[in-house]
Amino acid sequence: MPEIDQKAEFDWDNTKVAVVAAKWNSFITDEMLKGAVSALKGRGIPEKNIYTMRCPGSFELPLSCMYCIDNLDVDAVIAIGVVIRGGTPHFDYVCDAVTRGITDLNLNTSIPVAFGVLTTDNVEQAVARASLEKGNKGAEAAISACEMIQLEKALQRVKD
Repeated sequence: MPEIDQKAEFDWDNTKVAVVAAKWNSFITDEMLKGAVSALKGRGIPEKNIYTMRCPGSFELPLSCMYCIDNLDVDAVIAIGVVIRGGTPHFDYVCDAVTRGITDLNLNTSIPVAFGVLTTDNVEQAVARASLEKGNKGAEAAISACEMIQLEKALQRVKD
């Protein structure tokens, strides 16, 4: 069985990515956004090809990502948010809606949407996962988006 070559030379100069970060818990999403942008630049994507925008909260991420897919010529979208467990079932409803919404976008569009949404029990867990020193989850989502772009391009080469 032939293996698809996903490591072939890749030109990131023309790659465009949107990063949508929730304003809610911005003291955490700000760090995740910085990590995502830094990772994209580290791959070689020019700053002019990285669109960043904010939506009110994590619940609004799927629709905001869809707006990006519909209105921007992007190769991928990165959704960044934080949902911290509280004393009500609100946490469960928001987590389920965001996960389902982003999953639906991935399955119903040809644009990968990376899931950079933290779902934590407390603020301390969220801060640790957004830390640039300890493995920023925004950066990890950006790397995932880049790998999905490479996968699709590799499959297109096989098809052609």
